[in-house]
Amino acid sequence: MLRVGVLVSGGGTNLQAILDAIDCGKIRNARVEVVISNNAGAFALERAKNHGIEAKCISPKDYENRALFNEALLEAIDSYHLDLIVLAGFLVTIPAAMIQKYRNRIINIHPSLIPSFCGVGYYGLKVHEGALARGVKVTGATVHFVDEGVDSGPILLQKAVEVEPGDTPKVLQQRVMEQAEWVILPKAIDMLANGEIALG
Repeated sequence: MLRVGVLVSGGGTNLQAILDAIDCGKIRNARVEVVISNNAGAFALERAKNHGIEAKCISPKDYENRALFNEALLEAIDSYHLDLIVLAGFLVTIPAAMIQKYRNRIINIHPSLIPSFCGVGYYGLKVHEGALARGVKVTGATVHFVDEGVDSGPILLQKAVEVEPGDTPKVLQQRVMEQAEWVILPKAIDMLANGEIALG
């Protein structure tokens, strides 16, 4: 059984997609042990509690400096003996020590077809604003391993989504979540849990 930790900053729609996929058997041989947020008000923590999953807030604001926060985050992650860490809209830089320790065991979902509209400054609605400003006809989402760069780790899965006339960033964001993110993130976890993609 793959022990999964999910890190999230906001509402937790990708977390919900993971929990639903576990419940209906689309993700096999995996369970979420803990949900950690940097934001005490994140609805994702409520989603975790409603599912009987431990929910923790570890915020940089509660520590004197980033080094102490990084230490606390890594300590918490270690305490759950996780096999896989899923970044599902986690807007905090992952400590280098954590990336080294969990090499190819941390995955992220990004709302574009990497290498387009990714890297520093591209998160949330900014990704979709960028896609619309450029006039692309196809966008999508990418699941990738996390390395020391921003959105630069090895790609595991991608799914394309059509951009439609009249799309706003919010409308496009919703379509990308529904048609791509909520499909390929659970699929990647299932593949990792069942040996179809090798863990580090």
